[in-house]
Amino acid sequence: MGTVTFRDETATGKPVTEWRLSGLPERMTVRELITLRVREEVARYNARPGDRFNGLVRPDDAETELNGYRLRAPRPIDWERQAEIAERAFLSNGFFVLAGDRQAEELDEVVDLTVDPDLVFIKLVALVGG
Repeated sequence: MGTVTFRDETATGKPVTEWRLSGLPERMTVRELITLRVREEVARYNARPGDRFNGLVRPDDAETELNGYRLRAPRPIDWERQAEIAERAFLSNGFFVLAGDRQAEELDEVVDLTVDPDLVFIKLVALVGG
């Protein structure tokens, strides 16, 4: 069983958040890792809902803020919906994933967590006027 570190960084490499999850298989696809990450962060939010969600992708009807999203009112978030949004965001270059020193290119790409236990998620921000 492996342990993975999920870390968010800015495009300039500045760490934003980091957390670990253990008890995982040694090999997982990028799709499975994104789904796992989203399911875990939504479960953490749903356990203590508030008006701010710090997750990989923006929930429906939320406003983007610095390093998170503001909900109009505290409410449960559907992790399956968030996973769908995250997959679409990955495919449209809304964020990218680094496994070790390489960029994951495909959702079905397999990551060996014994070799690359650190996953870095870098969200790309649309430029104003561009």
